[in-house]
Amino acid sequence: MSKQIVNILAGDIGGTKTKLAIFSSDKGLDAPLVEANFPSDHYSSLESLVREFLSRQGRGINADYASFGVAGPVMNGRAKMTNLSWIMDESALASALGFSSVHLQNDLTACACAVPSFKMSDLYTLNEGIVDHAGAMAIVAPGTGLGEAYLTRDETSYRAYPSEGGHADFAPTNALEAGLLSYLQTRFDHVSYERVCSGNGLPNIYNYLKDSGYAAEPGWLAGLLTAVDDPVPVLIQSALDDDRPCPLCRATLQTFISILGAESGNMALRVMASGGVYLGGGISPRIIPLLQKGLFMDAFRRKGRMSELLGRIPVHVIMNPRASLLGAACYGLALSGKDDRK
Repeated sequence: MSKQIVNILAGDIGGTKTKLAIFSSDKGLDAPLVEANFPSDHYSSLESLVREFLSRQGRGINADYASFGVAGPVMNGRAKMTNLSWIMDESALASALGFSSVHLQNDLTACACAVPSFKMSDLYTLNEGIVDHAGAMAIVAPGTGLGEAYLTRDETSYRAYPSEGGHADFAPTNALEAGLLSYLQTRFDHVSYERVCSGNGLPNIYNYLKDSGYAAEPGWLAGLLTAVDDPVPVLIQSALDDDRPCPLCRATLQTFISILGAESGNMALRVMASGGVYLGGGISPRIIPLLQKGLFMDAFRRKGRMSELLGRIPVHVIMNPRASLLGAACYGLALSGKDDRK
């Protein structure tokens, strides 16, 4: 008896961008039937976005199940986006969109589901370390916000777990960061790692360094920032531009990297990530030239008596921009397979 072919609608639902694709159980993750990206804030809800995506497909392409990784906590089948005003419910989405079932999980949990299947071509190694194949793995992902997740391994497989550690209290590790914390405490009720280690956080670091007189803002840069809605690409590009160096932008990105290294080391300690730490999100792959200079790993290892332990932990940057999408698809296909065997 031939195995039933199942189609899965998978989604990586971010505060800035949403990626959707339909995968078939017979073709696997390497060959989606269709895939598209959407600006999340152009839609009033996930339902409206998915309806538009499905309406574009021909009659021969549909899905039986849906599996979404969403940028926010998921509790009892419901999720509210952290950086977008969408509220999602598994049962309501399944009923409205005609799926047999819908599964919601945190987007970093979805990304974690993809990590065991990564090839070395999907990664950039910052610290080779010593791999403990039975050890836990941690994911720290600065994007629009700061996502975190981890995996543990039993005898046969990995299990992914969500975390909202990016919203934990920001803990400075030097005088400059202490000044940053004091500066932001006058502007926000709560200063989390996400306030300083994400796409939303980069401008906070930049404004602090500018307002504190650390370095002057060049006129050409002020003009560029005035002309854009999102300053993050401008700040990153200006920090990496060796032809027209910007000390203020370079200091902003160096501070960001130091904080990211410290928090990644914190996460490694929390879950004893001897299997490796993986940097995800949209920012990490774009700042490889500075990540590889040692500032990140110095901050990662600077944990007193635990420094030697952290130096043995492998650290990689996830270069595959579809990690959360593939993880959501992987999880959805596994669930549908279990349903088929019932």
